[in-house]
Amino acid sequence: MQVYLVGGAVRDRLLGRPVKERDWVVVGARPEDLERRGYVPVGREFPVFLHPKTREEYALARLERKVAPGYRGFATRFSPEVTLEEDLRRRDLTINAMAESASGEIIDPYGGRRDLEARLLRHVSEAFIEDPVRVLRVARFAARYAELGFRVAEETVALMLRMAESGELSALVPERVWQETERALEETRPEVFFETLRECGALRLIFPEVDALFGVPQPPRWHPEIDTGVHVMLALRWAAQAGLPATARFAVLTHDLGKALTSPERWPSHHGHEEGGVPAIESLCARLKVPNDYRTLALLTARHHTLVHRAQGLRPATALKLLEATDAFRRPERFDELLSACEADARGRTGLEAQPYPQGQHLRRLRAAAAAVNLSAEERQGLAGAAIGEKLREKRLAAIQALE
Repeated sequence: MQVYLVGGAVRDRLLGRPVKERDWVVVGARPEDLERRGYVPVGREFPVFLHPKTREEYALARLERKVAPGYRGFATRFSPEVTLEEDLRRRDLTINAMAESASGEIIDPYGGRRDLEARLLRHVSEAFIEDPVRVLRVARFAARYAELGFRVAEETVALMLRMAESGELSALVPERVWQETERALEETRPEVFFETLRECGALRLIFPEVDALFGVPQPPRWHPEIDTGVHVMLALRWAAQAGLPATARFAVLTHDLGKALTSPERWPSHHGHEEGGVPAIESLCARLKVPNDYRTLALLTARHHTLVHRAQGLRPATALKLLEATDAFRRPERFDELLSACEADARGRTGLEAQPYPQGQHLRRLRAAAAAVNLSAEERQGLAGAAIGEKLREKRLAAIQALE
């Protein structure tokens, strides 16, 4: 029995990046061999075991054969005769198909180290096309390593294009699409995930609402980049650089979906795109089973981002209505994310990335002043139900007026 460290741990160590988790492959063993040593079986479709002390995953070397559409359509064969090279060959990218022996030797049968040095994301074999999730994974790796200069190899892009054209991506299940998307949103360059999908034709199949933004013009006076899709990618990049959470990044991604629905006769104007984008966000979130916290913030951002941009010119009563509509008093943390997403929208414009955005701080001040208001026992006397709420609202409005 031989044990090898494989995959991401080997890749990241060679790149000089922190190793977050380690996976192992066991060659020359049977399930009962590991169970006798105290390993705990956890794999359903093929033998995976947890180490009795470290709880790290150990998988028996295996082969896979495509028998049905989708990423679950594989028949798995494992035996002591399966070699390390055969196991590595079923992996997606060469940089993920390296192993390290107990003595520290790097086993690299498919040129992963060469591709690390060349900063290439390249498929291991033609078997790549058998698993549609790999399109999403490659795009996610492109987003993760873009800062290091990595790009997807042309021949791999060609394979991904074939997969998009063949209909293989229709086998993707919503939960897995969202899982990969959420992880991509958390990467250092999340916009590269969507740009990579667009390059291979997958964006129009998986995120048609986002794909439709490209080619839609905006007024050059406000958007020097003109193209709405380009603007959204710039805004998403700024959101990541600012360290915004994934929920806010998703809101940035979807805030302008309504612009794709504007009639071309009205271009480059997009009056009413805020509320117009709501059905598109609802549809996307329902299709991919997006969690409610992502969905709610995305809807709030789409509906109110234009009003937030005009914050310093709002009448006190309008500012209070905005705070109420966004539930800013009960959910101040989410309101702060909303303002950050709006700031990303404002800064995601060519040449305007460093432009000040005082609107966010202005609304935070108004919210804090209004939230500090309370009704004394004397003020509550003789009031009940809605009358108490109306009195509180009057005092909040007065607090906002005092700051104007």
